[in-house]
Amino acid sequence: MRLTEITYDKSKPIDGYGPGFFRIGGQVIEGPVTVLPSGIATWGGFDDIDMLLEQADSIDVLFVGTGAEVAHAPKAFRTALEEAGIGIDVMASPAACRTFNVLLSEGRRVALALIPV
Repeated sequence: MRLTEITYDKSKPIDGYGPGFFRIGGQVIEGPVTVLPSGIATWGGFDDIDMLLEQADSIDVLFVGTGAEVAHAPKAFRTALEEAGIGIDVMASPAACRTFNVLLSEGRRVALALIPV
C-alpha cells in the first residue's frame, strides 16, 4: 500500500471536536467557529454573515455544521450566501468536519461555519 501525506494550503483541517469545542490545526477553539481561507474566527451564528460574505471571492462552498443534529439554515442566511456566489451545504457538525477535510485535502475552495455538538 502506498501512503501519501496530505498537505493543506491556506485553511487548517479539523483535527477533532467534542462537547462545546473544536480542535483545528492543533488549536482548541470553544464555541461556534468559522474556518475560512483568511483564518479561524469565532462565529456569532446565522446573524453573523458579513465575514462569510467578505470571503465570497475565495469560497465556492460553505459547509454549515448545525451541532449534533441537522437543522435548517434561515432563508435569509442561505439567500445572502447564494446571491454572493457561495454554495451552502447544511449538515450536522461531525459530517461537516469530515466533508470539509476531504475537500480541503483535494485543494477545493471550501469553508466551514460550525456550531459545537
